[in-house]
This record gives sequence, structure tokens and C-alpha cells, in this order.
Amino acid sequence: MSDDLFENTPAASGDYDASSIEVLEGLEPVRRRPGMYIGGTDDRALHHLVAEVLDNAMDEAVAGHATRIELRLEEGNRVTVADNGRGIPVGEHPKYPGKSTLEVILSTLHSGGKFSGKAYATSGGLHGVGVSVVNALSSDTRVEVARDRQLYAQSFSKGQTLGQLEQLGPTPNRRGTTVSFVPDVEIFGDRQFNPKRLFKLARSKAYLFAGVEIRWRCAESLASEEVPTEAVFKFPGGLADHLAEQVGSRECVTAEPFAGNQDFPDEAGRVEWAIAWPLYSDGSTSWYCNTVPTPDGGTHEQGLRAALTKGLRAFGELTGAKKAKDLTADDVMTGAEIMLSVFIRDPQFQSQTKDRLTSPEAARLVENAVRDHFDHFLADNMDRGKALLGEVMERMDERLRRKQEREIKRKTATNAKKLRLPGKLTDCSGEGDGETELFIVEGDSAGGSAKQARDRKTQAILPIRGKILNVASATADKIRANSEIADLTLAMGCGTRKDCDPENLRYDRIIIMTDADVDGAHIATLLMTFFFQEMAEIVRGGHLYLAQPPLYRLTAGKESRYARDDAHRAELEETVFKGKKVEVGRFKGLGEMNPSQLRETTMNPETRSLIRITLPQEFEQRAVVKELVDQLMGRNPEHRFNFIQNNAGEFDREMIDA
Repeated sequence: MSDDLFENTPAASGDYDASSIEVLEGLEPVRRRPGMYIGGTDDRALHHLVAEVLDNAMDEAVAGHATRIELRLEEGNRVTVADNGRGIPVGEHPKYPGKSTLEVILSTLHSGGKFSGKAYATSGGLHGVGVSVVNALSSDTRVEVARDRQLYAQSFSKGQTLGQLEQLGPTPNRRGTTVSFVPDVEIFGDRQFNPKRLFKLARSKAYLFAGVEIRWRCAESLASEEVPTEAVFKFPGGLADHLAEQVGSRECVTAEPFAGNQDFPDEAGRVEWAIAWPLYSDGSTSWYCNTVPTPDGGTHEQGLRAALTKGLRAFGELTGAKKAKDLTADDVMTGAEIMLSVFIRDPQFQSQTKDRLTSPEAARLVENAVRDHFDHFLADNMDRGKALLGEVMERMDERLRRKQEREIKRKTATNAKKLRLPGKLTDCSGEGDGETELFIVEGDSAGGSAKQARDRKTQAILPIRGKILNVASATADKIRANSEIADLTLAMGCGTRKDCDPENLRYDRIIIMTDADVDGAHIATLLMTFFFQEMAEIVRGGHLYLAQPPLYRLTAGKESRYARDDAHRAELEETVFKGKKVEVGRFKGLGEMNPSQLRETTMNPETRSLIRITLPQEFEQRAVVKELVDQLMGRNPEHRFNFIQNNAGEFDREMIDA
């Protein structure tokens, strides 16, 4: 065969050879892909930098080595965090001759004192990337360490060391670590720290560990009525103090809140909780692990839900309230002000930003610890227990009444020909205790897997064919004539546009479940456009969600994990599977997943995550939103291209545990 055949191929021309492979060293991976380490480059990610440094100081306090932490916000977008703990070690690191341990920690990923558990029994930092990531994404970082009555300092910029460790002389009355940094404008643009947000962060940390004093300082030019220039936070009562402040003068179902703490067996950690049930309240929840906020809850939340639900059911049986056996966790927790903080060894989180705790043992530890205290709380004062049970059972009765109304509505729609349902819809029976859900899936193959994976009582499946009509650029006649849109409208049962009535919606949640690829994202976008334009009130009412199917399955030995995307896969390979030989399987679509995998990862309310789709705050200004949708989904592709270029990375998705 002639060599000429290969003359113009990419391989022969050198377009892809050994020199094409980049090896990122030091902290360069962080600067190239900040989203993998702090979740993006938006305001949330910017403030996450402060949380990373503050968490290190809190770990020193929780370990019993620091009693005081100072958080300072200065002009020039500079933040400083100081503690009076042991101070970062400054001696030469044995693995890196000529480098101080401080320099190794600041300039090397996966370096730190929290891997073995010898330096910290429990800690918020796990992977040894926190402070080095802050250093990588800051244009000016300076660390001072007061240790062994000597003061040391070292400076960095964009992850690069600017000079050797300096010994500045004796400091007999000072100890601990001070980290000062300015976020890099190349990464974060002109975003500035929000004083109110940092002030609240400092205050909340003080509640989480009763033995620590947190001092707040703020430049006068950044202070306001809500944010003082100086403040000192110390709360001996911990979460109970926080709850009392949050409840204020509101009347509650029980005069005393349910609050306490308990050590776990075998020195596995401890849990602290504070719960009140205000009257006529929407309530709120605050979840923490090792002082790190976990806004999406997780396994510690599951343990608390189980303890409260089982406790009230048992109390109902004790007092002869037989209907109490039908109580659910939502009946108990809806409207309550709930705060839960756990300290455990080697916690596992869903991502580097630690939004959700996934440690399996946390559920059991929390349930066992809280349940006994809750039983005493109810039984020690029978009037108090009966008052709480009565309030919760009223909520249960209201839930069951709404459920019955939905069932009647569904049966009417099923039996009456004038309210016919699309033939491809596989409806749910509506007989379960949970809320009903409609999954809109892409294609018959995915629909088949979803039907086998669903809970028949609460989950309905509606397959659609490929990419539906783009309603933003279609005429009203074309929309009415489209069969896929007609099926969607019939399945919802609530009407469209001005006739859209959320009260008639046949399901509590509408969940868009498409493949985890570009085509799937496009279909999801078209569906969201449909709901925004044709059923905006459904979106406004919080009924629309996006499922999060995995793209990869990673296996090493008997352990398997699922990854949502490439960044999540890389994170798992660097943490859970570090140093292991990993087999990676890529799902080409939902239809390729067997029903048990689909249920475990995407459909089971106990293990899945959903993204709630919301309307912009300018919803009432319909013209503003309409213009945005026209840019994204209208007929002119140039508008779409410009919007993506100008706004990439700006979106903040609200993750919820469903």
C-alpha cells in the first residue's frame, strides 16, 4: 500500500502527537478549571474562597487549639482571616527539600494535615486543596505564622511563590496563622465581596462551636446599617442561641424548643440540634457538617427526619392517636425552624463545594443520637408532646385531603373521554404517601427504562420524540397543531397561557429528564421554553425541575460511583478513586441504563438530586423576561451567540434535595 495514502492525514501532519499533550503542574489546573474546585467563578464561588480559609481556622478551634478567630474585610477587595491556633508548620518539608511546609501547603494540591486524622479528629477540610485553591485564584496572598515565639511570613501571587519564607523576628505574645488574599480579577472579573454576606458567615460560624470567639472587622467605607465596622460573636448556647434569635418573639407550638447535643459512640463525633415549630410559619433549615454549611442537606438530614418522624409516630401510639402512623417526615418538618450540626470523621460530600453530605453512617448516628432525646422531649411533658402531635397531625390531615382531591381529579381525567389523556402517557395510581411526579423523558427507549424504574404509585412517565417545537419562534397556529405539545398540555391538565391554573395541575412535580449530553441539554432547553411561555404559573409555583442523570459510571473493585459530568468524574478520580485502577463506563443515553441504575441515580427521591427551575426576579416585568427568552430561543442565532459569550458562567442553579 502506498505511503502517499497517509500524507495528508492529521496524524501524519503532526496535528496530534506527543507534543499535543499538556501536563499541568503545580496550581495551573485550578486556574484553568476553577469550576472543578469552587463550583465556578460567580459570586457564590468568590465567597467560597473565604469559607475555605475560615474553615481551616474553625478546624483549629474545634480541635481545641484556637479560641479566637478574626475575619477582616478591607478596601481593595482584600480579606484576612487570623486565628490563635498552633500555626502552620514552617520547618523544611521532608518530601520537598529546600521548601518550607508552609510553602508546600500553599502551592501544592492535596497537601495538608487532615488526611490521617492525627492532627484533626474532625475537620471541614478533606482533600488538601482548600487554601492552595485560594492561593491559586488570588493575585496577592500573604501568610503570616506566629509559632514557637517567632513570626514568619511568605507571599504568593496566582499560585506562584514570590520569595523564600521570611523570619521576621520574635513575637512572644502572638501565635497562630493569618491568611490575607485578594481574588484575581483575571478569574473573577470585577466581582466584589459582599460585606453583609461575610458578616453573616462570621456570625453563623460562632454559633457552630460554642467555645470560639469570632471577631469581625470591616473597613468604614464598606460598613452600613446592617454591617458594623466591628463586632464580637461568642455564643455559649451554640445552636440554641442561634434558634432563639431566629425565632424571636414568634409564638411556637411548644414553649421550649427541642435542642441538645450528643456524642456519638466510640468517639465517632457528635451532633447538635435546635428545632422550634413557630405558628403560621414557612420555616427554614440549616445543615452543617464539621462547621461547613451543607445547604442541600444529605445523610445527616435523613437521620434527623427519621428520628423526628419515628418519635412522633411512637408518641401517637402511646397516647392512642392511631392516625399518627400515617405521619411523614414532611408533616413533621414543614414550617419548622431546624438547625443541625454534626462532627464526624472523614465525611464524604457530593462535591468539592460540600453542598451535600453523603456519608452513609451519618444517617444512623444522627437518628440514634437524636431519637432518644426526642422521645424524652415528648413524654416528659405530655401536654407539650400532645400539642406538637396535634399540630403535626393537622398538617397531615391537610396533606391527605389535598392528595384525595388530586386522586379524584386524576380519576375524573382518566375516566371521562372529554378529558382524555395522551396514549403514550404511563400514569401513576396516585395511591402512595409521597407527592406525585411526571417525568418527561426523551424517546421510547428511555421511556421504557423509566417505566420499569418508577414508583408506580407516585411517578408517571411521558416520552416525547426528540426535539420539540421551539415555541419562542413559532406561530400560535403551529403550536396548537403540534402533537408533542398537545400531549404535554393534556398530561398537565391545567391549561395554557392566560387559562393556566396551577390548581388544576395533575402532578406536584414536573421533572424534565433528558440525556446528559448536548442534545439532551437542547431538548431540556426547548421544554423549559415551552413551560415558561405556555405555563409560566407552573414554573412560578415551583413545580418544574430538571433531573440530573449521570454521564459516567466509575468502578474500582467492588466500589462504584456515578459522575454527572467530566468535572465530577475528575473529582472522583482524584478523591474516592485516587491511586486506584478505575474502569469508566459512559452512558450514551438514559435508554442505555438498566432500570435499577436509572432509579438509583435519577428517580429515587432518597438518592437523587433535582434542579428547581425558577423564573427571574423580574417575572412581573414580563417584557424584560420575554426579551431574554427571545434572545435565547428566538429566530436570530446571532442574539443567542452574543448572550452565551457575554454571560457564560453567570448562572447560579438552585440545587435541592428532592
